[in-house]
Amino acid sequence: MAIIITDECINCGACEPECPNTAIYEGADDWRWKDGTKLNGKVILPDGTEVDSDAAQTPISDDIYYIVPGKCTECKGFHEEPQCAAVCPVDCCVPDDNHVESEETLLNRQSFLHNE
Repeated sequence: MAIIITDECINCGACEPECPNTAIYEGADDWRWKDGTKLNGKVILPDGTEVDSDAAQTPISDDIYYIVPGKCTECKGFHEEPQCAAVCPVDCCVPDDNHVESEETLLNRQSFLHNE
């Protein structure tokens, strides 16, 4: 499953640089598929959707840091545990029950994002 940042977030930013997929963004900041990945230009996402990896996407939150579920791999393929949760001083990086995914799915996403 992906990780979500709860509204207990204090906007300290400790989590953002820890994400190996650049899936964490400051509230109100646009995000892009290409950020922190090897995706470039038009790509077909694993769900079959075609996107322009360079195009700005609408922020998921305007108030607090947020995690893009389609870029989150829970750090699978990089670390033993999600690094955002490991560094969060208020424990607001928690599993997202709305995005439950298998380890295989997370590893496949990691491979897709980084062309491995």
